[in-house]
Amino acid sequence: MILSQLKVRKITPEQFFMLSAMGVNLGNYLYNLLLGRILGPEQFANAAILITFLLVLSFIAMTFQLSVAKFTAGYETEKQLHFLNYVKKASLIIGVVASLAVVLFAGQLQNIFNTDSKWMFVIFGVGIPLYFLMSVNRGFYQGSKSFYKLSATYQTEMFSRLVITLLLVTLLANGSSVLIASGILISFVFGLIPFKNSGNFFAKVTLEQSDRKSLVNFIAITAFYELTQIIINNSDILLVKHYFDSYEAGLYASLALIGRLVYFVAWMFVMILLPTVVQKKKNGENTLPVLFKYVGFVSLLAISIITVTYFVPELIIDIMFGDAYTSIAPLLWKYALATSLFAISNVFVYYFLSIDKYMPVALSGIFGLGQVGLIVFFHNSLEQVVLVQIIIMVVLLLIQLAYFFYQHKKKAHLQ
Repeated sequence: MILSQLKVRKITPEQFFMLSAMGVNLGNYLYNLLLGRILGPEQFANAAILITFLLVLSFIAMTFQLSVAKFTAGYETEKQLHFLNYVKKASLIIGVVASLAVVLFAGQLQNIFNTDSKWMFVIFGVGIPLYFLMSVNRGFYQGSKSFYKLSATYQTEMFSRLVITLLLVTLLANGSSVLIASGILISFVFGLIPFKNSGNFFAKVTLEQSDRKSLVNFIAITAFYELTQIIINNSDILLVKHYFDSYEAGLYASLALIGRLVYFVAWMFVMILLPTVVQKKKNGENTLPVLFKYVGFVSLLAISIITVTYFVPELIIDIMFGDAYTSIAPLLWKYALATSLFAISNVFVYYFLSIDKYMPVALSGIFGLGQVGLIVFFHNSLEQVVLVQIIIMVVLLLIQLAYFFYQHKKKAHLQ
């Protein structure tokens, strides 16, 4: 039999993670889309603030995840566990401090973002230490290339949030932001599954001075970059919620959700790029093919999404959110363009971060602040807010490309 002679090609762990991440992104999209349809534009604006806070938290926690991933990839097994236990403790301490800050200032957050309750921020704040611990756990699996377990942690978080939140909202017939915050909090607990045991958690753990110095330096740089990610990715939604009424803010939230598809898919490639580049650099191999591969993937994806959103924006909005949101359709391709430019720029930044070059991080920070400043001064309409972001992202990508070619030319000259 011919079929019996064919070799079955098994998918690699990296490919499995990519497929899993696509499923997780689709699940998160479904979560947002269903909330948008159930709640309507005005109530969805409040839900969007919680979702944006969740994204902000994920970027902050990514500092721990990337740090653990980078150092785990270069350590032997025993040292990996020792390092993991050290960062777990540090993440919990920082998480508790951040949690107290959010809980104590919940009332002020309610006033700033014009939400219907301060308790949504209180409940969300309680979950911050859990999310940091979850990210440290994921960093270990990412750095050790345990992509099956890494995939499982994302799946458990996504599925639990999707199911529990929708059950709370539909069964209690209440679109309260408190219920949505509760669903998010519970999902953090499920996101810890599977959890990597790193030994006696209460045992005293110390790092060698050289390791501790390298860790602190990398965390500082990564934290700064994740701050720029927060600013660029989320400042527009928060500022729109502040400057515009709830109806327009809800429309903009739906626009942002669809337009950011390319960024969230690009994130899957970055998760694989970082440990791969670190390992290749350690082995003295050429890392450029990895960069070109993932820049190509993200660019192709971006072009596809921009094209579709340009030609059939009303259809996309109607299918995803319903006719209550279709008035925002003309801005869809423009927002997708801005996000695509940022996603491509982001691949270059993470590549340089992997090889210990930090200038692109600083550049992103400057442009992130520039985006906030321009939106503060230019927000006469939602279209103006989007155009500001396109201009900022075009210039940022051009400068990142210029830096890449400069480094490549410099390296070639030294050789």
